[in-house]
Amino acid sequence: MPRYAFEDFPVGCEIDCGSRVVDRDEVLSFAAAYDPQPLHLDEQAAQASVLGGLSASGWHTCAMVMRLMCDAYLLDSTSQGSPGIDNLRWLKPVRPGDTLSVRMVVQEARVSQSRPAIGLVRSQWQVRNHHGELVLTMEGWGMFGRREAGNDR
Repeated sequence: MPRYAFEDFPVGCEIDCGSRVVDRDEVLSFAAAYDPQPLHLDEQAAQASVLGGLSASGWHTCAMVMRLMCDAYLLDSTSQGSPGIDNLRWLKPVRPGDTLSVRMVVQEARVSQSRPAIGLVRSQWQVRNHHGELVLTMEGWGMFGRREAGNDR
């Protein structure tokens, strides 16, 4: 039985999703495969860009955040996926060597009207670097199976 179900995500619930160091080789590898803009691949081009130095693709940052979320709670939950992410903001460049920390805060939780065995959880994720600076925020919905679904029928 998974540790986390819909009932474990009341409004105001906060989960520390841990942290990870941004690896330079991963930044370059991800960029080469998925976001080959010079500011993510080339030190000189990155230095001349508005970012002022090599930085991870925002999509790479999202992927690192997803991994932290999976390790912190999703892989040990009744997760049924997500209909999407809203209000994704890349606020500061993420640099090789940065340590990213992720915190999830539940903003809304309700039972699905069309599928009562599923609960919907709207969360905000805040991602900070090792200086405590907010580098990414996003909001979105998750769908989780309910432990108490049998009690509603």
